[in-house]
Amino acid sequence: MTRGNTGSARPRRRRWWRRLLWLPIAWLAATWLPVLILRFVPPVTSAYMAERSLSAAWHGERGFTLHYHWVPWPKIAPVAPLAMVAGEDQTFPFNHGFDIPSIRSALEVAEAGGRLRGASTITQQTARNLFLWSGGGFFRKGLEAYFTVLIDLTWPKRRILEVYANIAELGDGIYGVQAAAQAYFHEPASRLTPQQAALLAAVLPNPRGWHASRPSAYVQRRAAWIERQMRQLGGVAYVLDAHPPRPR
Repeated sequence: MTRGNTGSARPRRRRWWRRLLWLPIAWLAATWLPVLILRFVPPVTSAYMAERSLSAAWHGERGFTLHYHWVPWPKIAPVAPLAMVAGEDQTFPFNHGFDIPSIRSALEVAEAGGRLRGASTITQQTARNLFLWSGGGFFRKGLEAYFTVLIDLTWPKRRILEVYANIAELGDGIYGVQAAAQAYFHEPASRLTPQQAALLAAVLPNPRGWHASRPSAYVQRRAAWIERQMRQLGGVAYVLDAHPPRPR
């Protein structure tokens, strides 16, 4: 009797092990599929947009309107993604989703007693905006790193920049360079000037508190710094060339 029970328990255990082994495969397929689809298809929305809309509805913000209008890469002035790279992630053409030297530097500052500053790349910010929620926590950071790897493996650099330029929050309820260019400068994204692009990039760290059309003295200084960086990086060739020279 005992031997019979043991014999029947073993196949059950094997079945359970096989099911457990399929779980990571199913997880990978379920998470990689939307990344693969968005390699070719413009996102209808993003996790951050959905979160902001839900927050507005929850808090009864009746005047809130979400502005988002996708435009393909040829209809975006090259100075716009260049300004974002200059202000947010100057190693973007060369990193693989993570800026390891900046991460190490940030950790060293924090260990020395300083404030832990962000070291997110544009790829990380794209992953976070598209698939995750705002806030911190190790679990969300782990998911962010996971989706960053998937995006870096699946998308070319230009696609990452194209999506980021379209979904980045550039004002309260304003997402992407097309909506921002129209709201702040009454122009399409294709006609943005270097100064306007720098102003948009300057508000990225705090898009709900800073304004591109009514820049504070700090935002103006930050925009001027971004414009200088755009020139030092070599201009729009830095985001248009397949193999741009590394900045000195």
